[in-house]
Amino acid sequence: MKISDIKTYIVQSGIRDFLIVKIETDEGIFGWGESGFSSRERVVVEMVKSLAKSLIGQDPMNIGRIWQECYRSHYFEGSRVTTAAISAIDIALHDIKGKALGVPVYQLLGGKQRNQVKAFATVPNCDTEKDAIQMALKFKELGWDCIRFVAAGIDHAIQKNCMVWEPRKSIAETISLLINAREQLGNEIIIGLEYHSRLSVAEAASFCQKLPQGTLDFVEEIIRDETPEAYQALRQLTDIPFAIGEEFSSKWQFLPYIENDILQFNRLDICNVGGFTEALKVAGWSEAHYIDLLLHNPLGPICTAASIHLAAAIPNFSHIECSASPLNNSVYGYKDSDIFTLQPKLITNAYEVPEQPGLGIEVNEDKLMSASIADWEAPHIYRTDGSVQNW
Repeated sequence: MKISDIKTYIVQSGIRDFLIVKIETDEGIFGWGESGFSSRERVVVEMVKSLAKSLIGQDPMNIGRIWQECYRSHYFEGSRVTTAAISAIDIALHDIKGKALGVPVYQLLGGKQRNQVKAFATVPNCDTEKDAIQMALKFKELGWDCIRFVAAGIDHAIQKNCMVWEPRKSIAETISLLINAREQLGNEIIIGLEYHSRLSVAEAASFCQKLPQGTLDFVEEIIRDETPEAYQALRQLTDIPFAIGEEFSSKWQFLPYIENDILQFNRLDICNVGGFTEALKVAGWSEAHYIDLLLHNPLGPICTAASIHLAAAIPNFSHIECSASPLNNSVYGYKDSDIFTLQPKLITNAYEVPEQPGLGIEVNEDKLMSASIADWEAPHIYRTDGSVQNW
């Protein structure tokens, strides 16, 4: 069996786009993959096309070798564009291999360690604090045991097309929300918060220190991650567990965070880090440091399916992000689409582990080819003084 063609599709979902990759073989078996470099899909398409030149004619079963060739065959190793492309290719190759062998992908990863994959739900910014807590209570009533809030103000800024966001104002409002949420949700519920790298170390420390101990079970991406020493400094200023890693595009980026015990939850994104091949290495490394994976999954059904297979096969797993949870009205989350005729099934607060050969995804390619493209650009956020704020 040889790779005969590699195709790319950009398809709109909500206001965003997905980048989907299809790898075909001369025996008629094909696989689907997805890339996670949101709002830069066209750039990744060009990288996939570049890599495809050397992949046509290769044996798709040699996944590890293909990964190394894609990563190391040009002098400038790495980059998020490269690993985003490799991720989609690697996931599609695992889909092919599973179909060729007649087994679900999790069997290629060592077999199933759990029968279902728990998900967490996200409460977006609501009109009032009371509305946000009522939504969280509804999630609890529906059986969800892990609920994430987002920092105050950012969703409202986007929805109102007013791109001004002030960290100190957000901190004050978010603290009030979380204290009341913990009081009303109780201690059995895991409560997390997403700050999307928008605070400085000083702002993050101020935020964490104003919260009563035990309010949060994790705070996610609270500062930027380029400098691990900054996170180490913050680690000395708070005891709230850190969830970090959704932006990391290789095991080398994870290295200082795992080896120095900076993160307590690993937010690995299989569509950014390099697919199954790289994700398994990071997962094993995390296991050695007693770090559970809290998988980043803001994309489409292919990313969700790949994440489910990974979660099913590793021992150190906590929850997977769920963009399709009930009550979720985020403009970024994917909507049910007739493009995906077979996709992961969510039951209450957990995904079933697919048992079909490969990923367990089926795609209507005719509708994929005619799908619209949003050309979404991530919002450009500013502070009141006009300076640029991290998205």
